[in-house]
Amino acid sequence: MELIGLANYALFMGIFIGIYALLALGLNIQWGFAGLFNAGIAGFFAVGAYTSAILTSPSADGRLGGFELPFFVGWFGAMVAAALIAWPIGKICLRFRSDYLAIATIGVAEIIRLVIKSEEVLTNGARGITNIPRPFGDLPYVQSQLAYLAIVAAVLVVAYLMVQRQFNAPWGRMMRAIRDNELAARAMGKNVEYRRLEAFIFGAALMGLGGALFAHFNRSITPEAIDPMVATFLVWIMLILGGSGNNKGAILGATVVWIIWSVSEIATDQLPHEYAVKAKYIRLFLIGLMLQLVLRFRPEGILPEPLRGDTRTDDNAVK
Repeated sequence: MELIGLANYALFMGIFIGIYALLALGLNIQWGFAGLFNAGIAGFFAVGAYTSAILTSPSADGRLGGFELPFFVGWFGAMVAAALIAWPIGKICLRFRSDYLAIATIGVAEIIRLVIKSEEVLTNGARGITNIPRPFGDLPYVQSQLAYLAIVAAVLVVAYLMVQRQFNAPWGRMMRAIRDNELAARAMGKNVEYRRLEAFIFGAALMGLGGALFAHFNRSITPEAIDPMVATFLVWIMLILGGSGNNKGAILGATVVWIIWSVSEIATDQLPHEYAVKAKYIRLFLIGLMLQLVLRFRPEGILPEPLRGDTRTDDNAVK
């Protein structure tokens, strides 16, 4: 029975690693490719989660919903909704740079969170949305978990291949050129503002998809799930630790950080209750300590951004 419990927990952890890897990939598009300091990941995560919940959940009194569409329609809708929300936010906020952009996106994410918490008709307020269908949810528990893990893994593989293809394509080279030397990119005739908005929207769409996967896995979504600690800053730690600008590093960082986050929770739960509550903060300490060590001894991350063999500065290198 203990082995079965460990296997179940491993499946649970694998699903969350896949979801967070999607969020880290989305952030890597924004920060690793384009240098956009988005500190409002939780907002796009929430938009995706609630959009898919509204589209796929059964009808309920007092709130929008009841469309009962297939889950893949909800997931596509989550990406579209997150991208549509990102467009006006990007148009307004991307004129800021560095820490100012971070402050602006944090503010936007908090606005989204407060709207979700108070809007009864759209999101059911603080009670959230329940009865969200999970693919293969009618199977026995272990089989259901395994099937959902396979779906999340397939989605992650497809997302990784698409993002990696863009990374190696002229679009990716152009984005890195804009990130590293905006003036040179402008001199080559590149529309910097438009391209940055593209990266912001693409990254937000992946974050929305991650939120939808999370909602369907839990079969519910509430405002408490949109905690900036776990839906924004933990994702940043994953990307920095794994290696900004490297898609494999983003996935590796999500894996390492979530394993430490989960295993440390198991360890603290073994303590007496009066100590277990306080000991949970050890998780934050361990993650923070690991981040400090990486920044001190390997600031480029575990898997740094790949060096390009082609160092040309002609027009083809920044198309």
